[in-house]
Amino acid sequence: MKKKLLSVLLTVVMVASVFTGCSKNSSNKNEGKEASTTTKTEESSSDTSGGGLVGVAMPTKDLQRWNQDGTNMEAQLKEAGYDVDLQYASNDIPTQVSQVENMISNGCKLLVIASIDGDSLGTVLAQAKEANIPVIAYDRLIMNSDAVTYYATFDNYMVGTKQGEYIKEALDLDNAAGPFNMEVFTGDPGDNNAKFFYNGAIDVLKPYIDAGKIVIPSGQLDFATVATANWATDAAQSRMENILSSYYAGGTKLDVVLCSNDSTALGVENALAANYTGDYPVITGQDCDIANVKNMIAGKQSMSIFKDTRTLATQVVSMVDAIMKGGEAPINDTKSYDNGTGIIPSYLCEPVFADLNNYKELLIDSGYYSEDDLK
Repeated sequence: MKKKLLSVLLTVVMVASVFTGCSKNSSNKNEGKEASTTTKTEESSSDTSGGGLVGVAMPTKDLQRWNQDGTNMEAQLKEAGYDVDLQYASNDIPTQVSQVENMISNGCKLLVIASIDGDSLGTVLAQAKEANIPVIAYDRLIMNSDAVTYYATFDNYMVGTKQGEYIKEALDLDNAAGPFNMEVFTGDPGDNNAKFFYNGAIDVLKPYIDAGKIVIPSGQLDFATVATANWATDAAQSRMENILSSYYAGGTKLDVVLCSNDSTALGVENALAANYTGDYPVITGQDCDIANVKNMIAGKQSMSIFKDTRTLATQVVSMVDAIMKGGEAPINDTKSYDNGTGIIPSYLCEPVFADLNNYKELLIDSGYYSEDDLK
């Protein structure tokens, strides 16, 4: 009888112990689920394993540099372990909006966007913000949207100052008597970068303009007048042809053309080839497009700002990686770029210029181009 009673008591104790243990394990599992849910809520766009789908929206394939940007970024993101949805929008705003909408609905965890027009993406980016998808504005700042998380670009004001300083040195403005005749071509008025390029160059050259050492026979200097829609080569060529026929037909010498990028420079050079009999002026550019580098070698363009898209792609991949793993992206500028909703934390890469003296080292020796590319 005592043995039977002892056996019953032991059984009761063991059952109670089992229930207590189950209760604790159940509680721990629930706590784990809550913790996991909280983490996912806070980091719904992060993938701590390093993978995930990244949407990359480029404006167009019409300009060589965007093809290089897209290709370089796609390759480096894939090498880092990410899936990539790379889209080009043919410089059509509704197309880019639709592409970004599809990226959001298809489950992209992060967006990298080089916008066609800095003011055109507010509505679709509101969807990205609602879905807690970080957005990196790529090389063109997206304006008036609080969904922009970071901005990655080259130092755009420095691009302009390097162009202005090149002109200053080429014409020896501090010592030469002058005056020198100059015309100005900048980029698309909807591209925030165009204003930085323009302001950087004009800030260097304005003292010489004010002093009369640089004159502008066409009188076309303000940003709105010298802007080139879509950075289009044919638009720059048409405007340059009009300027040549109106202000240089009598043999007036053209000494310098400040062009903010290579597509506008190419339009100017095409117009000069068809309509100008004097020596080629000093002509600036940006992006080191193949056609322009060939013109540089032929003496038809003086310089081009080299922005190694591999460098920018590498930086963006490091930013993507940090964000996707739940951290903060590396930045080096918190003052320069206000998109209308506040300062956007930015990473600015440093541009350099290429000319006849150093293009081989910068472009060929680095593997950016082959010698055959430039023949």
